[in-house]
Amino acid sequence: MVIEKPQWFKTAFQIKGSVITAIYQRVILTGAFGVLVSILYYSKVPVSQPILASVIPSIVLGLLLVFRTNTAYERFWEGRKCWGSMANTIRNLARQIWVCVDEKRPEDKDNKIDALNLLAAFGIATKLHLRSEPINSDLEALIPESKYIKLKIMNNPPLEIAFWISDYLQQQYHRNCLNSYQVASLQELLNILVDNLGACERILKTPMPLAYAIHLKQLLFLYCFLLPFQIVENLGWWTGLISALVSFTLFGIEAIGLEIENPFGYDENDLPLDTICKTMKRNIDDIISLTPSVQKS
Repeated sequence: MVIEKPQWFKTAFQIKGSVITAIYQRVILTGAFGVLVSILYYSKVPVSQPILASVIPSIVLGLLLVFRTNTAYERFWEGRKCWGSMANTIRNLARQIWVCVDEKRPEDKDNKIDALNLLAAFGIATKLHLRSEPINSDLEALIPESKYIKLKIMNNPPLEIAFWISDYLQQQYHRNCLNSYQVASLQELLNILVDNLGACERILKTPMPLAYAIHLKQLLFLYCFLLPFQIVENLGWWTGLISALVSFTLFGIEAIGLEIENPFGYDENDLPLDTICKTMKRNIDDIISLTPSVQKS
């Protein structure tokens, strides 16, 4: 499939998905302050102070911003890797359960379908859990009513679903529908799912240290509001515009870090969890539609 590349200028001037709406007020304020400094300068008020450039070295502020952005992107990328691993593990579990579990009774196939639906439910429950949202109708269609009611009162719904899947595998082992090697392999895959859940929870519940966030904001504020005093002598009436452009760059970099450090929400720059969950459910439906060429008896 050929992916259509977005036009460069269309992307460059796109508002949706950018951080402009988050920073424009600070940018306008900084620009207006630069204009005020220009007015004072041309009114013979001694506001030109180039020496202020040494108060906050730009390289120090740049390194802090780079560290801030890199840390946020690491969280975003780790979250994406966790969900990629989760999707692959769910596919592997579904495939192996569908092929390996022996069907000794007529109802065994329906039980396998229920188990595969639990795998899809795990992904959806994880998404809702990370967004601190209650159990909804997306899960009601995938699990029996008794389990759905119980899931509503659980503190960690995806962990409860993992328990149900594990219990199903143990039942099949005791019924001799799985051998010891198969059940060990399937339980190991299930452990990977729970590990991915824990990794996502770690990202969600480990915020950026408050002291670091406060200090960076203070430095940004000082730098942007000291800048007009440094440049007004050389730039004159252009001071406001240049100050606004510099603040747009700096505040924008900080806002990008804030935007992506929690990648599990609904923002344009968050992970497409709804799409990933729909893809996992579609993959499971495809597996259910297949018939293994060798059936156990």
